[in-house]
Amino acid sequence: MTRDDRLLFVATGLLAGFLAAEVSVALAFHSLALLADAGHIVTDVIALGAAVVAARLARRPAVGHWTFGLARAEVLSAAVNGVTLVVVAVIVGVEAIRRLVTPGDPSGAAMITVGLIGLGVNAVAAIVLSRTERRSMNIAGALAHVVTDAIGFGAAIAAGIVIVTTGWRRADPVASLVLVVVLLRVARSLLAMSGRVLLEAAPTDVDMALVREHLLETTYVVDVHDLHVWTVTSGLPALSVHVVIADECFTAGRAPALLDELQSCLAGHFDVEHSTFQLEPAGHSDHEPALH
Repeated sequence: MTRDDRLLFVATGLLAGFLAAEVSVALAFHSLALLADAGHIVTDVIALGAAVVAARLARRPAVGHWTFGLARAEVLSAAVNGVTLVVVAVIVGVEAIRRLVTPGDPSGAAMITVGLIGLGVNAVAAIVLSRTERRSMNIAGALAHVVTDAIGFGAAIAAGIVIVTTGWRRADPVASLVLVVVLLRVARSLLAMSGRVLLEAAPTDVDMALVREHLLETTYVVDVHDLHVWTVTSGLPALSVHVVIADECFTAGRAPALLDELQSCLAGHFDVEHSTFQLEPAGHSDHEPALH
């Protein structure tokens, strides 16, 4: 078990312990804001557990048909985290609208007390997760759950104060709707990140036109085509391209040196170290059925 695995387990234990207490208080005092956050914490616990499993799968070596190993398990985990956030947001949103029409009888004092304790627990969990490898999309998804929990507790505390001081019971569903907005924003970010990887889009920080320009500026390079850039998993961009080179590069035995130069160019300028080049003489493209 790695250090990141242990930290994920600690964060999961903290949230699971608090979850049981929050559900009990939410049901006893009829607070939708607390129950909504409890529902979110359920997904947090599941998400953190999935993050541990995904991290372990991602470390498995490439074997057989799994030529990249199971590195994308963490991307799938991030996508699942995004979907669960959407599901929770929809459920909470529907119930919040219902309670805006027919207010319940939440206890403001209980909401403030549980909210403060929850903020403390989430702060500790966030500190624990901040010590992990946060460039991982998997970890980013788990941390996003914890951060939205903290926002939810803040909204519950604010609603509790309003109820205690003014008696306005609709503050509870209003706070829940604030959490719904936050959940959907975080879910959109996670789904966008994981979706780009799963749909083989080029990394957002890689300018395709600039990559092509750098390759064409290399000595002996006449043209490039079939240029593909994608992300295998967090921190592992990959590239493949067909490079048309002048005939004298082959006849002079300069092809190996050119290959080194092309790879160094990509690694140095674009931080792409996993690259595959097909060096072709002029006219070879006439025999390729699909070019783009």
